[in-house]
Amino acid sequence: MGAGFEGFSEGTFRFLSGIARHNDKRWFDEHRDDYDAFYIAPAKALVSALGPRLKRISKDVKYEPKVNGSLFRINRDTRFSKDKSPYKTHLDLWFWEGKNRGWDAPGFFFRMHADELMIGAGMHYFDKAHLDAYRKAVLDPKKGRALQGLVETLRKKKYDIGNKTRTKVPRGFDADHQRAELLLHEGLSAGWHGAIPREARSARLVEWCVERYAAVAPISKWLRQAVCG
Repeated sequence: MGAGFEGFSEGTFRFLSGIARHNDKRWFDEHRDDYDAFYIAPAKALVSALGPRLKRISKDVKYEPKVNGSLFRINRDTRFSKDKSPYKTHLDLWFWEGKNRGWDAPGFFFRMHADELMIGAGMHYFDKAHLDAYRKAVLDPKKGRALQGLVETLRKKKYDIGNKTRTKVPRGFDADHQRAELLLHEGLSAGWHGAIPREARSARLVEWCVERYAAVAPISKWLRQAVCG
């Protein structure tokens, strides 16, 4: 079922718990074998299993089962952060839609902590050009209504709509507009988050993820067509 992916073992969750408690180079070096066996290896296998299934949902999905491909580095970039902890305490996977791997295009994300999982689709933030295009699309009668309908449908299905970062609509926009809430977004995603499901410890996680990715994929499709097109 999982094309080589057999689930995350208890070793994975022990490693994630450990790096959260002991976020320093000495601890990491002492547990590098665990990192390779329980973090890197199953993550690569999951990418290889999920990638082909996601391409059935969106033919433009790209994935690479390697670090700095679909698997993000565990090292944190601390140059501009007050938090100087050297390592992430979660596992990040990214399946992007389009030519570039970065966040300037929609895609499907997977983030797993020791006790929590988040998966979904969309764009975490918009650059200036995409933000301008997004706001115009929200105000557009056809595109805006389509997005509003998607958001309402996904909320009814208990999916979260993320990346609403503003408390007031941007200057120059009508605060009483019927879709004013959507103008509070500077990124847009839809997803699921909760406690680690039991499927995570078996190959069934692939099907579990695909079912949820298929549900939120319309948000990513809308972004490709209305914002990135």
